[in-house]
Amino acid sequence: MVIAVASGKGGTGKTTIAVNLALTLERDMPVQLLDCDVEEPNAHLFLHPLLDVSEKVTLPVPVVDHSKCNGCGRCSEVCAFNAIIAIGTHVMVFPELCHGCGGCSRFCPMSAISEEPREIGVVESGHAGQIEFVQGRVNVGNPLAPPVVRAVKSKIDARQVKVVIIDAPPGTSCPVVASLKDSDFCVLVTEPTPFGLNDLVLAIDVAKELDIPFGVVINRSGLGNKDLLTYCRREKVPVLLEIPFDRRYAACYARGGRLVEEFPELKEAFRRLWQRIRALATTGQTEFRGPS
Repeated sequence: MVIAVASGKGGTGKTTIAVNLALTLERDMPVQLLDCDVEEPNAHLFLHPLLDVSEKVTLPVPVVDHSKCNGCGRCSEVCAFNAIIAIGTHVMVFPELCHGCGGCSRFCPMSAISEEPREIGVVESGHAGQIEFVQGRVNVGNPLAPPVVRAVKSKIDARQVKVVIIDAPPGTSCPVVASLKDSDFCVLVTEPTPFGLNDLVLAIDVAKELDIPFGVVINRSGLGNKDLLTYCRREKVPVLLEIPFDRRYAACYARGGRLVEEFPELKEAFRRLWQRIRALATTGQTEFRGPS
């Protein structure tokens, strides 16, 4: 089973849920945790994995042979991202805008365009205890996170014998879609505030568009208003778990601690969370259930 942990906004506790769910399951079954928040990965701060493999992520970008180019501009016409433009008889390439689609080289009538790899990030893998850990990191200044996300997801257990937990980026942009795609279930982490509710609605729209069963985890429950629960009840969105607002939990997180190891009641709560995820992913059921 592939479980994506996402959120409409940052700071809701998405990584907390992903990491502690993995820690809860690691003694009972093989677990793989993928940190796909490649612009700011932070799951390693809690798991402290031994990273023993590092692989570069590259993107093919065009290289123009000006001795063959006749300046027809066909490459510029087919590029949707303005990564290559023809000015008069001269062709200019902007590698930082290139998405690596290969259209310019494919449609060049003079075969004047070849491709060369450009490094855009890195994928690191290793183990944290019994958890297989993979994280991606996009190079500073590079705007293309989705190819690095896809490189991380290429490490998903091909034998399909492990529970795969994906820590997705916050928001609803392209890296989030790339992280959630092809998941069996999506856990949407939110908080009981107006911003939390607003961004949860956007995240739910993404999950629905991708046709992924989903449920909600409410972090810092009791801190804000009850509009979030009212919305979930009205829209029949299953509430998988509520984690109460507790200063002890915040202090544990701030020092990089593990909630399920310091607070036994939370380990049992995460076991119930896993049981609900498995049940909903199997049946595809999406109906409201109150706080657990």
